[in-house]
Amino acid sequence: MVGARLGVRSVQYLGAVRGSIRRRWMTFGGRPRKAYLTVKQMSGERHGAKQPDRFDPARAAILDDPARFGYVPVEVLLAMLELPDGGTLVDFGAGTGLYALEIARRRPDLRVVALDEQAQMLAHVRAAIARSGLVNVEAVSPDASVSLMGRANGVLALNVLHELGDRALAEVRALLADGGRVAFVDWSADVDRPVGPPRDHVYGVAEATDRLVRAGFGVVERPTLAYHYALVATAERT
Repeated sequence: MVGARLGVRSVQYLGAVRGSIRRRWMTFGGRPRKAYLTVKQMSGERHGAKQPDRFDPARAAILDDPARFGYVPVEVLLAMLELPDGGTLVDFGAGTGLYALEIARRRPDLRVVALDEQAQMLAHVRAAIARSGLVNVEAVSPDASVSLMGRANGVLALNVLHELGDRALAEVRALLADGGRVAFVDWSADVDRPVGPPRDHVYGVAEATDRLVRAGFGVVERPTLAYHYALVATAERT
């Protein structure tokens, strides 16, 4: 199991950062603060999502917290994805680009594409890229992703499966090149958590697996993380 590779040091680090992330997710009285913008009229683009409301860009700081690496370490994600030298990785729903930039920093051989639907998030990512000086990462909108279809050696879908409609999930599948892998990593409804969104907003492992299979994915690995489930999948070809 990938989770077993974390070792004692990583387990200690998880405990050290737990309080930092919890403070960012909890409000006075210890109740989770809703981090989403309500969509008054749902369109077909979000049909099928467990929690179809968009993340509020005004709360982008929560996504930039490096303490997130304690719960979902970059090295664990890279082990799941098994990206080839010179490959292309799409961070689907990249948010502020925290993970996209760190992966690009650790793997300068990769082309890393941070894809997000919200203009405010893309502006944030582009500013972060400019500050970093990295040349192997770029930020794109869904409209610009057509050229990536069938070309991604890996797709990272971090904390987004519960927000993805059926159409977006089909787009994730279409991005994958032959042999490509996608890592769906999201907050789990199966465990008690001091952090993260409410349990009724996210999937448990069985429900998430069922949805991916129905969407044409084959789940090949189920690594273990502290508060997240992880499902590594490939596209089933018909």
